[in-house]
Order: sequence, then C-alpha cells, then structure tokens
Amino acid sequence: MGKLSRRDVLKAGAVSSTAAFMGCVPEVYAGGQEATIKIALVGCGGRGTGAAENCLNAAENVQLVALGDMFPEKVDATAKQLKSHAGFKVPAENVFTGFNAYQKVLQSSADLVLFATPPGFRPMHFEAAVAAGKHVFLEKPVAVDPAGVRKVIETGKKAAAKKLAVVAGTQYRHQTSFMETVKRVHDGAIGELRGGRAYYNTGALWFKERAAGMSEMEWQIRNWLYFDWLSGDHFVEQHIHTIDATDWMMNGRPVSAVGTGGRAVRTGDQFGNIWDHFTVDYEYAKKTHVMSMARQWANTTGYVNAEFDGTKGSVDLYKAEIYDLDGKRTWKFDGTISIAKAYVQEHTDLINSIRAGKPLNESEQVAHSTLTAILGREAAYTGKKITWQEILESELDLSPEKYELGENPVRPVPVPGKPRQ
Repeated sequence: MGKLSRRDVLKAGAVSSTAAFMGCVPEVYAGGQEATIKIALVGCGGRGTGAAENCLNAAENVQLVALGDMFPEKVDATAKQLKSHAGFKVPAENVFTGFNAYQKVLQSSADLVLFATPPGFRPMHFEAAVAAGKHVFLEKPVAVDPAGVRKVIETGKKAAAKKLAVVAGTQYRHQTSFMETVKRVHDGAIGELRGGRAYYNTGALWFKERAAGMSEMEWQIRNWLYFDWLSGDHFVEQHIHTIDATDWMMNGRPVSAVGTGGRAVRTGDQFGNIWDHFTVDYEYAKKTHVMSMARQWANTTGYVNAEFDGTKGSVDLYKAEIYDLDGKRTWKFDGTISIAKAYVQEHTDLINSIRAGKPLNESEQVAHSTLTAILGREAAYTGKKITWQEILESELDLSPEKYELGENPVRPVPVPGKPRQ
C-alpha cells in the first residue's frame, strides 16, 4: 500500500510528482459526438461502481480504462460487475490499489476521472486530477472541513483556467422535475420566499465488523461512514442533497446557523465519532429561516424532502408541486420524476460539455453546498451560533497525520459546550 504523509499532501508533493511523471496530458478538445471519451474510476464501492456504470451509459463512445481503490477486492468486485459492458476496456496493468492508487490512475490515458472515495480524500484527489489535466466527476460532498472546502474552490478555479470540466454528484441539479420546479419558484410562482424545511430522515446504514489483525486505519476506512475525517458525519455526507437543494432554492448561502443533535441510538464505539441525529436552523438573507433535519435511526419512518413557503403559496420540491395559500395545488410537474435518470443525466451533461468544448464547472457550487452542511454540523457540535464567514475562515482540518495503514487515533465524540477536538 502506497503511503502519504499529511505533510506531503499539504505541500502538494503528490500533485507535483503526478504532473511530472505523466507521459502526456489528454488534450482538452471539442471532438464531436464521435470522439471516444476514456474514463477512469477511483473509489470502487457501491456508489463508485454505480457512477462508472452511469457514465458508460450516458453517451456513445465512452470507455472505462482504469480502476483504483484502497483494497484489491473492491476493484475486483467493480471489474466483475462491469466487465460485460461493451465500454469496459480495463487491462490488468490499469488496476491499482493502495493510498496512492489515484496517482497511478492519473497516469492512464483517461480523459475523465470519477472520484467516489470517502469524502475526506476528495480535496487532494481533485487537486491531483486538475494538475494532471483531467476532467473530473466528484461525488458529493467534496470535503469534510473548511480547509478542504477552500482547497476545492482553489482547485476549481485552476480547472476553469485549464478549461477542464467538473461536475458533482448532486444529481438533483440535473433532474428535470427539480430544475423546472426551482425555475418556477425563482420566477415568482409562490411570491417572495419566507422560509422552509429540509429533511433527510432515514434508517440505519451498513456496518462492517473489525477483523482480527485489522489496523485502526483500515478499519476506519472500511467503516468510513462513522468517522468525521472520512465522511464529515451523515449531516454532511448524506443530507447534503437536501442542503444543496435548499441553497439552490434560496438562491444563496446562509448567513448563519444554530443547531442541536447527538447520539441517541448509535452509541457504541463501533460507530466511531459521529452523531445519529441533527436539527439545524439556517438563517438566509432577509431573516429567512430554513429548518434542516437529518437522522439515521433503525425501525423509524423515513422522510426525505424539501418544502418552502412564500408570500403567495408554497412548494413541495421532491413532489414537484406548487400550492396557493389555501393549500390548493396550482401546478404539478408534467412528466416522470426519476432520480435514476438524473444519475445518468449528470454524466451526459458532463460528457456533452467536454465534447462541445464548453466544459461545465460545478466545483464552487458544490463546495459552497458542502460548506453549508459543515456550518450546520459545527453549529450543532459546538452549541454555538456560527456565521458563514466564520466557518469559511475556520482553520478546522480533520485530516489524519499520515495516510498509511496503522494507528490513527479517533477524536472524541463532539459534546456541545466543550472545546472541539
């Protein structure tokens, strides 16, 4: 397993070395629909495998040419699932494992690299990809702390200067029902927005037991959902979908946040150092407030939605319906509401922008949505009201000291009123 120190990452040594040993950097081009787009995947879990399949199905003449992951069995599983696809063109020498697998993937002939590793790795992977001249698909969220968000914003500007495409896994932005509903609201369908509610209440997620002899670092990565430096907590990792929809609907970023939450169900050490429920009040411009709630509890009723109220009516964003002040429906999206199509469409839009020579760049947009989620998390963790500017300038950096298998101490579970560790 290749090793990386935190100092290496901070100095961008990995980035410069990647650029140095690149045999050639794929040319940014407008090659038309007949041009073959070669893609690579870093992060071969369920979402990564799904993203690669979505991308292969998003357009004609797309080929998967390289795979990378921390663990050999992960790349093997992805290869097994995708090998029957006509676009699967991964030779044995283009399968890489370890912490430095992403560097090796970036040496391949891929034009576009999909990143679906745990979010804690996203800023350094993105930086390396742009340095190597690759178009990028970034799964959400794109960071777990303010230091990472700032790095993503900085790297996104470099991507724009290089005319590299960057699309994020906030697929609602590419879902027709969402796009049309938000446009109608922005055009005044419910008047001036006065507030809203966003929910991501789900059941329990998967958990992997620790095998005999498994190092602390390996166990954390295999159970990445439950550790702050890897997932950012579920309020950031999962709830970002409805948080992104909120920022989109509110057409801006929050001014500040206050919040609460804790560990009511997942209380054991096996669940790392994250919480299992949050409720955050975001204040946007003009003293407009949005209540944002998320939890992961087994045997409970799930609810995922975003609802907003205006001076002339209200909107149910996920149902794509608009109502007047009496609750009577005045508009409903005329079409099929399909998140499955959106998962493919985001890749179609990405590839089309590359081929047209007009690359999309969603890096700042998703970085800001990620920071909105981090703002809410930190407000709840600390029990304090935190402003957007304070979280943007925060020196909070959750990165481990070393990226190598071995010891990696777990920070204590956050307790409101006590110093953040």
